[in-house]
Amino acid sequence: MTFKLFFNAITKFLLGVVLVGVLIFLPAGSFSYIYGWILMGVLFIPMFLAGIVMIFKNPALLKSRLDAKEKQKDQGVVVALSGIMFIVGFVAAGLTYRFNLYTLPKVVVIIASVFFILGYLLFAEVLRENTYLSRTIKVQENQSVVDTGLYGIVRHPMYSATLILFLSMPLILGSIYSFVIFLVYPFIIARRIKGEEELLEKELVGYKEYKQKVKYRLIPFIW
Repeated sequence: MTFKLFFNAITKFLLGVVLVGVLIFLPAGSFSYIYGWILMGVLFIPMFLAGIVMIFKNPALLKSRLDAKEKQKDQGVVVALSGIMFIVGFVAAGLTYRFNLYTLPKVVVIIASVFFILGYLLFAEVLRENTYLSRTIKVQENQSVVDTGLYGIVRHPMYSATLILFLSMPLILGSIYSFVIFLVYPFIIARRIKGEEELLEKELVGYKEYKQKVKYRLIPFIW
């Protein structure tokens, strides 16, 4: 662990907390938006704990996860679309609370929170199985194809985990309007997967054979 890595990690973490908080509570016009606090808790507490673990156990993976600058123009568009989705979705949830619009039942919020935690656990397992994972699409030095565990079921289990996480978020916030906005995410991630697989086929030895072995990209028996 280096001080630079720690400083970079804690800075990005705190910026994330502030940004999400502003996007949720400013449109809500109040800090009394309890569902907003629930999302902040289930989102950032596990994230903080995971970061602590990676700092001491696998700093190289943490450094890779902090690198969010896409080198491919097409993937930069995908990241931008995701950012717009989050901004519009969180603002919509805050406005739902402010103007007392239809709010999902508490049981939906509770179930969504459970699914969110399960999505985090799935994400953690993916990180354990594949230490080459980064936030940007690239092939690292000495990288090899991982085809066991979750990677023996679908080719992109990390995106399967994010699908659960991101579609749970608006439900935790209790906003059906926000959920409708977040429904664009599967289409965004499908575009990202297409570009990622094109790169991996060209630059990662054995990936073409892996695609023949594992047929499904994101959801078993569906796609």
